[in-house]
Amino acid sequence: MNKEEFWRVIDFAHQQAKGNEQVFESLLIKNLGQYSPEGIVEFECLLEQQLLDADDFKIMAAQKIIEGSVTDDSYLYFRCWLISQGKSVFEEVLRNPDSLASIDTEGAIAEFEPLLYVATQAYENKTGKKEEDASFPRSVASARGLNYDSAAGTKGEDWTEEQLPTLLPKLWAKHN
Repeated sequence: MNKEEFWRVIDFAHQQAKGNEQVFESLLIKNLGQYSPEGIVEFECLLEQQLLDADDFKIMAAQKIIEGSVTDDSYLYFRCWLISQGKSVFEEVLRNPDSLASIDTEGAIAEFEPLLYVATQAYENKTGKKEEDASFPRSVASARGLNYDSAAGTKGEDWTEEQLPTLLPKLWAKHN
């Protein structure tokens, strides 16, 4: 699986699920089941790379504006949610986090933790393995240095709450 295929799988599930997270998760697991174990591992590696690419203080600021708070876990789940919105939204947010103002987040919790587990579930289904070992998707990704929990650090400059209205003005206007 390459990056283009990764986004095809995500975009297909996003379009078919129509906002239903359980359907999205099920579709991903089902579609990943059509790949070889190695393909499922590559999906995990690409997922981890996207999570690292989205680790940016401006994206964290966007979550703060949308949800009102940020914790380590909620920030990770927010980045999962960004990925679940599909390639075009994700890439635009990486370029300009203020573009999230055009996404309907009213009343929604912009987090999608289950995305972290779809490759493992698909891998278990495909291989019949239940005990995680070095062949499991997250273990392989970690061995390659891809780990969303790494201490690599968030990109960009940290912010204070007073800076949020000018940092992401469209998003601030929408949510405040």
